Order: sequence, then C-alpha cells, then structure tokens
Amino acid sequence: MARVSSHSSAGLLPLQLNLWPAETRLLFGLIVAWSAFGLMVLASASWWISAREMGDALYTIKRQLIWLVAGWGLFFVIIRSPLRRWLRLAAPALLVGGAMIALTLVMGTNVNGASRWLVIGPIQLQPTELIKPFVVLQGATLFAHWRRLGVEQRLLWLAVFGGLILLILKQPNLSTAALTGLLLWLIALASGLPLPWLVGSAGLGGVIGTISILANEYQRLRVTSFLDPWKDPQGNGYQLVQSLLAIGSGGVTGTGYGLSTQKLMYLPIQTTDFIFAVFAEEFGFVGSLVLLLFLAIFAVVGLQVAMRARSNQTRLVAIGCTALLVGQSLMNIAVASGAMPTTGLPLPLVSYGGNSLLASLATAGLLIRCSLESSDQHA
Repeated sequence: MARVSSHSSAGLLPLQLNLWPAETRLLFGLIVAWSAFGLMVLASASWWISAREMGDALYTIKRQLIWLVAGWGLFFVIIRSPLRRWLRLAAPALLVGGAMIALTLVMGTNVNGASRWLVIGPIQLQPTELIKPFVVLQGATLFAHWRRLGVEQRLLWLAVFGGLILLILKQPNLSTAALTGLLLWLIALASGLPLPWLVGSAGLGGVIGTISILANEYQRLRVTSFLDPWKDPQGNGYQLVQSLLAIGSGGVTGTGYGLSTQKLMYLPIQTTDFIFAVFAEEFGFVGSLVLLLFLAIFAVVGLQVAMRARSNQTRLVAIGCTALLVGQSLMNIAVASGAMPTTGLPLPLVSYGGNSLLASLATAGLLIRCSLESSDQHA
C-alpha cells in the first residue's frame, strides 16, 4: 500500500476523524473534554454574580457559548489548513498585534490599574491574548532557522520580541510579559541554542521584571500582598485571602458542584483569575489532583507530538503550543493557591472571556495540526 504524502493527507485527514492517528484522536478528545469541563466550572462560578449584576443567571454562560462556537469554528479552520500557511501569517500578525498593544497605551480601557483593552463598538479586544499563538509560531520560525539566518535578521526579530514584551510591561501586564518571555525562552531551549545565551537572557528577563515591579506600585503591592496576604486581609491581600479560604473550605472531596459559598459574596474575579478557587472549593483536594493529572497527561501527549514531528519547525510549534496551554494553566492555579503573586492570567478554556477562548482554541488547533502533519499515514 502506497504511503500518502503529508501534503496529500493534509486535506483529507481533518475531514475524517476515523483516519486520524490514535495520538491525534486522543489529543482532540482531551481538548473537547477541557472545553466541556471549562463550561461546567464557569456555569457554577458565574450564575450568582450574573443574576445579581445582570438580572440573568445565565448571562455569562450565554456569552461564553457564543465565543466557544466562534473558537471551535477557528479551531476547525486551523486544523484543515497547512501549518505553513499559519507560519507565513505569523510575522505580519505579530506586528499588527504589537501595534494594537501600543494603541492600548494611548486609547485603551483601564481595568484594575492596567490598560489592556481596545473597545471597538460592541467588541472588546485584548491584543495580549490574541497574539499568543503567533508568538509561538514566529518564535518557532526564528529559532528553527537560527543557524541559517544572518546577524541582521536575528537581531531584527529579537528586537521585535523585546519591544513586544516591553509594550506589554508598559500596560502594565507583568504576568503576560513574563509568560511571553518564558515561551520564547523554552522554544529557544528546545531549538538547541547555546546555554550561555539562554542563561544570559533569563538573567536579563529577571532584571527587567524586577525593574517593572519597583517602578509600578500596582505590581509592587501585589508582590508584597502575596508574601503576606494576612497583613492586610481587607485591602491588598483580600483577593488571595478569599481564594485561600475557598480552597481550604473544599477539604478533601469538596462541597459539591454548584455549592461554593465563597463565590456568593466574598471571592473577587471568580469567573476569570480566581475561577480555580471555585473549582477547588466544590471538588476539593481530590478534584484538584485530577485536574493536575489531566494537565500532566495533556503535556505528555503534546510532547509526544513534538517528538514525532517531521521538521524542527513543527517540533518547536508543538512544544510552544503545549507550553502555552499547560504553562498558563499552572500559573493561574499557582496564583489562586498563593504560590505566585496575583496576576491577570486566565485559566485556558475555563475562565470567562472571548479573547482568551479564541487564543486557547487557536493554540489547540495548531497542536492538532502539528500532530496531523507529523503522522505517517497509509492509503
């Protein structure tokens, strides 16, 4: 039986699920489960605040469903398109995204001390979320071809990425800036860049982050409240204290789905940054362990996709997509449980927000596409 080339199978495989490799089907099943789980958790976390503020307990979940449909539409567009098409699109998309982030500093909407949103009619855009998949794609392109690029091209794209991170810091949005830097660093590490360069860039990132914290009182207060939230439990430490109380109230097995009490009047931002605290209260220590196990399984499958990639560029895209989805999830959980300072990072596919949902499903679609193009298929 003759083998079908990756180009020939590219148009066929996404249309017939039964022809997908077992690994790709497993990955697809994990993404479907993650989306369904996210909708279930958000429904519980949002109904009370939606009923109180909007007069409709289903207000938040209805809006999330609209974005979920759009996100899954984008997901299927991506898995039915050759990866090279998205790689070509990455550079202009990244530059446009950088310009939009710059616009937030001039005409953005300020929320909780940071200017991260562009409001265009009824649509709210958060460019720092939307560019994440393109950061992965362009980072993979740069470091996969690093040794063949001239010094000018290397410096140009390093300057673009550096400028992007500085613009995000200026919002200020230290968490997304750190995540962007970490993503690029991990992709560079996987590409085999010399260790001294990696150590030096990590040190530079640490210095820039420290300067940002010292220069922004908003960030400095978050760090100090993280170190001792009980010092000011009604002020700067309020968010973390309430989150820890929610997690602690869950005990071993949780209070039961929908029965969180902290979400009713106490826990702030319970549908986005601290949605894990609602989940932990309702499903307890056991549920939290199951969630971490799920993320571990997803990470292993994502890295298997990377290991079987036919090209270095595809391998780096798969590593970047896996690191983005799992890494951001772990950072969100770490914030809610007091292991990291409070940040503005949502829990992918779970937290409320159309921009985050689109970016997460686009990233998941790219990972599926990497798996499809990396598999040996036979006709």
